[in-house]
Amino acid sequence: MSVTAPQGFEAAGVAVGLKSTGKPDVAVVVNRGPLKVGAAVFTSNRAKANPIIWSQQAIQDGVVEAIVLNSGGANCFTGTFGFQTTHQTAEKAAELLGVSAGDVLVCSTGLIGTGDEVFRSKVLTGVEEGIAGLSADGGDAASFAIMTTDSVNKTAVFTGEGWSIGGMAKGAGMLAPGLATMLVVVTTDAVLDASEADAALREATRVSFDRLDSDGCMSTNDQVSLLVSGASGVHPDAAAFAAGLTAVCSELARKLQGDAEGASHDITIEVRNAAAEADAVEVGRSVARNNLFKAAIFGNDPNWGRVLAAIGTTEAAFDPYDVDVWMNGVRVCTAGGPDRPREEVDLAPRATHLVIDLKVGTATATILTNDLTHDYVHENSAYAS
Repeated sequence: MSVTAPQGFEAAGVAVGLKSTGKPDVAVVVNRGPLKVGAAVFTSNRAKANPIIWSQQAIQDGVVEAIVLNSGGANCFTGTFGFQTTHQTAEKAAELLGVSAGDVLVCSTGLIGTGDEVFRSKVLTGVEEGIAGLSADGGDAASFAIMTTDSVNKTAVFTGEGWSIGGMAKGAGMLAPGLATMLVVVTTDAVLDASEADAALREATRVSFDRLDSDGCMSTNDQVSLLVSGASGVHPDAAAFAAGLTAVCSELARKLQGDAEGASHDITIEVRNAAAEADAVEVGRSVARNNLFKAAIFGNDPNWGRVLAAIGTTEAAFDPYDVDVWMNGVRVCTAGGPDRPREEVDLAPRATHLVIDLKVGTATATILTNDLTHDYVHENSAYAS
């Protein structure tokens, strides 16, 4: 049931014609619990969509009653009209729910630079129909309504001791740090205050969504929101809740990676024995963004030289002539030189595991990425057509 698995939440997903396919394109999630706590993290892109600008203001008091999401239009770089559309979306939801517009978050995803009166009318109609159709069983419908180029809906649920977490995510490309081209809503019936929710969300996204880097591109619309109903009456241990939230975010991040546009390999880059975690992240990300490496993996070529060339561009502490590299369990490079024959590496499976041992410390980090394929180029060359 996705975001309605925890107690205290209702959701809906409806089709109002924002997508030419006729599929659901507006989702609404409402908190009916005794607590109305909210937290969110947003894209770090300076070019922000109107819903991001609105939601960044709305979240300041840590109170969220509902969230409205649409696919089929990013509402980004649409000027004053676009911000007014976002404002009216929140106002319409607030009017129908009997809450303050400032306690309604708004998210959009789709093509940048498009938006007109027809778009606005359809979004507002979606708010009306979505709120009219709210249900405690509506989480799955909402998860379908936020999809764009996704091939599957993405949900996750975690059950704690008397409390639970549910989540849904959208994303299938442009996945890069600062979140990704993603919309994520996570709900919980645990008892948390705003500061606890914010701290847990930031730590969970730091080691999950922010480690997902499919193509090095950063969207204008990324948002991960956490809604807290407190309906379970249970105030979990902070560490236990953080672990559960991280598990949900990590599962959703893996599902986003697995549905990346046109990808044929899901690549896990594990950096070991770095001097600091920041170094491990920098090294892993340098490989994740290296098109030569990604193209080699697409061609099932265990070209470890491209790994060393990529990490050599970083400022991380290590000796490039003392690095070991494993590909799918085979150590192909040791101390900066050849080890096992490349023929021993099987890159036919979709899952690809790259290990880089820097041998200078104890810090580790894992970055998720994908290969660079013909299908990726084709899909993104025709996105607006």
